[in-house]
Amino acid sequence: MLRLAEKMSRLGTETAFDVLARADVLARGGQDIINLGIGQPDFKTPEHIVEAAVKALHDGHHGYTPSPGIPQLRESVAQDLAKRRGAKVSADRIVIVPGGKVTMFFAILMFGEPGAEILYPNPGFPIYQSVIEFTGAKAVPIRLLEENDFSFDADTILSQITENTRLLILNSPANPTGGAVPRTEMDRLVSGLTQKHPNVAILSDEIYSRITYDDREHVSLLSYPELDDRLILLDGWSKTYAMTGWRMGYAVWPEALVEGATRLAVNCHSCVNSAAQYAGIAALEGPQDAVDGMVSAFDERRRVIVAGLNSLPGVSCRTPIGAFYVFPNIRKTGLTARVLQDRLLEEVGVATVAGTSFGALGEGYIRFSYANSVENIEIALDRAAELLRAV
Repeated sequence: MLRLAEKMSRLGTETAFDVLARADVLARGGQDIINLGIGQPDFKTPEHIVEAAVKALHDGHHGYTPSPGIPQLRESVAQDLAKRRGAKVSADRIVIVPGGKVTMFFAILMFGEPGAEILYPNPGFPIYQSVIEFTGAKAVPIRLLEENDFSFDADTILSQITENTRLLILNSPANPTGGAVPRTEMDRLVSGLTQKHPNVAILSDEIYSRITYDDREHVSLLSYPELDDRLILLDGWSKTYAMTGWRMGYAVWPEALVEGATRLAVNCHSCVNSAAQYAGIAALEGPQDAVDGMVSAFDERRRVIVAGLNSLPGVSCRTPIGAFYVFPNIRKTGLTARVLQDRLLEEVGVATVAGTSFGALGEGYIRFSYANSVENIEIALDRAAELLRAV
């Protein structure tokens, strides 16, 4: 028997990929599957971005790059942050990584150890809790409640901070709920952190920053300069530019942590794919009409799926503010989240993800991704209605 390290038993997973694999097996067996489970845009990467990568390959960009990213890309990110968020960030504080998860992993590894506490959103992206527990730290859930449109309560978060708290993880707009934190609540949180908790680091996951609706302002923690010495900002290209498979993300680190983040990058992946980095420049500096068009399409789908879910027996659904997920309440169906997830997939061919995949507080909810066509969403809703009427 191979003897693994004990910490491997604490490492979780992302159930959306498990559901995707099961859906693929059923599809290969001939079942018609509509996938509303996986969290990725159903659009192609814009052509000018693809061409930039092709050109980079033809130009001979085939080798290693600096571990934090090529200087041109880091500067492009800094300029984009200045343009879109009004934040003056030195390119020296930016580290390019292969996807958003890498920044999560690095930040949690830096602060997580036995005896430490890390606060994270629940229901929330499952990798937060997984990696916190992997490090041996205590994972402390921040309750995101439906009655608050899945935003947080600043006073509750502040009351959860102890002398052992090392890191606070926030995600707005959020996966899986589509909730977004209003500026008034963020102001209260930042004020409390500044006055009472100067030694707590913050990881702000803003990967859905460009996907918001109803003229809702995205509140970036970069707009609070008083946090510069302890804020880690996570963002990237995957969701905004339909580049999930390119594995392109970035982080803004406090000056004191850049060297540590770079050292982790050297130990982990050496550097990000060279040609992909040139594609990243083209994405940020090129036309943005594809992004605007994608968000407009998501908005239409959001309205269709919310209305449709609210018409289903035993289901109620809040209107999300951002991202491309809805998180309807299914308690009145009498089914648990996992049972409904499985029955939707196996009986009517609709892939979703149980709310419990995003933490224990997700029981009674199920996540639908509306990164699919209106036609497919409407068919999926009809199938779900047929199933639920028979429950």
